[in-house]
Amino acid sequence: MNKRGHVLNAVLLSVGLGYVLEPAGTIETARTMVELLLPVTLGALFPDVDTAFGKHRKTLHNLLVLGIFAAWPIYTGNLNYVWIGIATHYILDVVGSTRGIALFYPLSSNEYNLPFGIPVSSSKSDFVTILVTVLEVGVFAGVLFYVYPEATTVAAEMGLTMPL
Repeated sequence: MNKRGHVLNAVLLSVGLGYVLEPAGTIETARTMVELLLPVTLGALFPDVDTAFGKHRKTLHNLLVLGIFAAWPIYTGNLNYVWIGIATHYILDVVGSTRGIALFYPLSSNEYNLPFGIPVSSSKSDFVTILVTVLEVGVFAGVLFYVYPEATTVAAEMGLTMPL
């Protein structure tokens, strides 16, 4: 996926997640969308920084990096939504390309993709981006309403606070 696709995904995802988190459709919904936009977009663009200094789709396109950014807000209370942008970047690079990403780098340089990946230059790229975004919003809503309450209870028992 290219930068345009990652930004499109981040913007649409921020709108969708804004409605999931604040479904009333009020000014609070709009404010939530705006609060999500910058961190999700930065996260969506961050993995491609490895183009400048590392092995692209390896150095910053792996589960270790995602794990660090997902755990960071639990322990520090900041960068709450950056990991969502990073995760969606990975999803788009697996689904929206023929090359894939090295999920287990540096342990393995094997790149994983779907057999029906769409070339970045394809006229279907925008459609795939929108479809993936809709699925991501659905998964996020499911996690928020079904998994998050249980995880919050477990985290509280461990003395941790789950950010949202």
